[in-house]
Amino acid sequence: MTEEILPAFTELALAPALHRVIAEIGYETPSPIQAQSIPPLLAGRDLLGQAQTGTGKTAAFALPLLTRLDLALVRPQILVLTPTRELALQVAEAMQTYARHLPGFHVLPVYGGQNMGQQLRQLERGVHAVVGTPGRIQDHLRRGTLKLDRLTCVVLDEADEMLRMGFVDEVEAILEQTPPTRQTALFSATMPKEVLNVARRHLKDPVEIRIKTKTATVAAITQRYWQVKGLHKLDALTRILEAEEIEAMLIFVRTKIETVELAEKLEARGFTCAALNGDMTQALREKAIERLKNGSLDIVIATDVAARGLDVPRISHVINYDIPYDTESYVHRIGRTGRAGRPGQAILFVAPRERRMLNAIEQATRQPITPMTLPSRKDIANRRISLFKEQIAEAMEAQDLEFFEELIDSYQSEYDVGLRRIAATLAYLVQKERPLQPAEAFAEEVVTPEVERAVPRAPRRESSKTPEIGLTTYRVEVGRSHGVEPKHLVGAISNEANISSRGIGYIKIHDDYCLVDLPDDLPQQTIRHLQSVWVCGRRLLLSAVGKGGGEKPGKGGSFVKDGAKRPFKPGAKKPFPARGAKKGS
Repeated sequence: MTEEILPAFTELALAPALHRVIAEIGYETPSPIQAQSIPPLLAGRDLLGQAQTGTGKTAAFALPLLTRLDLALVRPQILVLTPTRELALQVAEAMQTYARHLPGFHVLPVYGGQNMGQQLRQLERGVHAVVGTPGRIQDHLRRGTLKLDRLTCVVLDEADEMLRMGFVDEVEAILEQTPPTRQTALFSATMPKEVLNVARRHLKDPVEIRIKTKTATVAAITQRYWQVKGLHKLDALTRILEAEEIEAMLIFVRTKIETVELAEKLEARGFTCAALNGDMTQALREKAIERLKNGSLDIVIATDVAARGLDVPRISHVINYDIPYDTESYVHRIGRTGRAGRPGQAILFVAPRERRMLNAIEQATRQPITPMTLPSRKDIANRRISLFKEQIAEAMEAQDLEFFEELIDSYQSEYDVGLRRIAATLAYLVQKERPLQPAEAFAEEVVTPEVERAVPRAPRRESSKTPEIGLTTYRVEVGRSHGVEPKHLVGAISNEANISSRGIGYIKIHDDYCLVDLPDDLPQQTIRHLQSVWVCGRRLLLSAVGKGGGEKPGKGGSFVKDGAKRPFKPGAKKPFPARGAKKGS
């Protein structure tokens, strides 16, 4: 049976702004669900799709619906219903990514447990798309705060899971309040009777799609994952590079820009590496691959498209620095290791919101992916010492050392110093640029969540009503709604700005941003770098607010000091308004 030939993304009639994002992400060929769903959704047809998690469903409906969006109308035009908070956030983030070149686009995730006031404010300002759980969507409909009169499309994502969780009545009630002219897309991993009944009642002459899930066995590859939580991924990657026995490594990221940025950061940390992406000429690509083959290069950072067809048997490790968008991409990625009968290692970085994709990958590969703990400072020291001993042994065998032996004899005779002392001094001089024992600060900056809970923290300064001299207040665009905690900011800033954690002052956490006091004398280069640093899936976009201490606690929120959340005092200055907020809102 011949394999189905899928069209290129460039052949699909998507908006130019979306084609631009697709090229940046590195997509080239759509997955089967995308290839079959995008044309009918672009044509305005209803759709009934059966496909598993991890097959690329979000792009299958998001890309065509964003293409048909009227950006001038800042009213809810797209409604996506999901069974869980995690999936709502994942879909909303994906839509925001795809729409990053659509000017003024706004998507709002709504779910139970989130601050209702924040949702109300954002709905009042206007959004183009709403992604949420049925219960919270119904809350807004009852309040009259969510208007669906201009809705053009409803998506039921993972419909079987929604109905299994008891949301059938809520889903039916929501659909009854949508315009009869709206387009409807229903996606489900299975098609039980309840799902088919909903489809019959609410879908008009739908296009029916069924995607058979391909399973893959990767028995020769050991698969592990590291849970991204409170630590910077770059530091985690650095530890793995330091401690694992690596012959050659392929690191996968999502975009062409990230291949270059990550390569530069690793080069700055002393690793020789190269980027591999679609913007490179064929000659440069071939040169990088040849260096990887002959051993003059050990680390390559690549996108999915750039690494397609790459066959280098000495690749011992594949790191999924960014989790792939679908399971098929994951299988292709890790298939770059374990070649020619050799064992291979695959490591996946997984954020809490990406656990669903982890489960989907395990189902697709039919193998468990085991959790891993990051190497400790002692592990890294032991590895450095082992490599240092190997260097000594190799030099001792391969080099003519007679001149140096005479030099040491002369020094010992002249200064009356023992050979052990001379050898120790020479070893220190050789390793001082990259110490065999990592500094204590290294251990404090990067700790696993398990270790972090066990290590007692030094108490932070007591807060004072008088702002501390020598500090400037900065705003960062990540907040409580994104899951940020003080340790995330302290870890990222101390790592990336080379500031001791004790040099970071007052931290106040708001719903969608934070205020952080940092030293007055931060270099402009460091400020520019911190603007591009990612924390909890958001760029910090650091911007100065004012000198020392920042604002005082205001009513109706909380701030963090000494690791504890404390209420704002009534009557104090109101919090700094969110970007784009109207006065008085």
